[in-house]
Amino acid sequence: SIRTDFITVFPITNNFHKFYLYSKIYAMNIYFEQIKKKLANNFKIEQLEIVDNSKKHQSHKYFSPGKFHLHIKIKSLYLSSLPRVNAQKMVMKTLEEDLKSRLHALEISIEK
Repeated sequence: SIRTDFITVFPITNNFHKFYLYSKIYAMNIYFEQIKKKLANNFKIEQLEIVDNSKKHQSHKYFSPGKFHLHIKIKSLYLSSLPRVNAQKMVMKTLEEDLKSRLHALEISIEK
């Protein structure tokens, strides 16, 4: 008869972990580039930086590993000339579909 009261664990090579991590980082960078393109297509932007703060929120009750907590830092004369709330609403409208699917939290900083 076959014993079923134990589990055999096969070690996964270190290379597999490196490949998986690289793939995840690569996919994340592609997604961030898509966000940059969306924003650049809608606004005149001099500089744009996306900071992933997801790790800081892992202990939160409603944390979802598939969704990002991002801080978007935008340098734009156009957006900075608008009232702050209006500029942020415009950015959020541009990323509306992402907020429904892949973004959990979004911090927006706009400077001249």
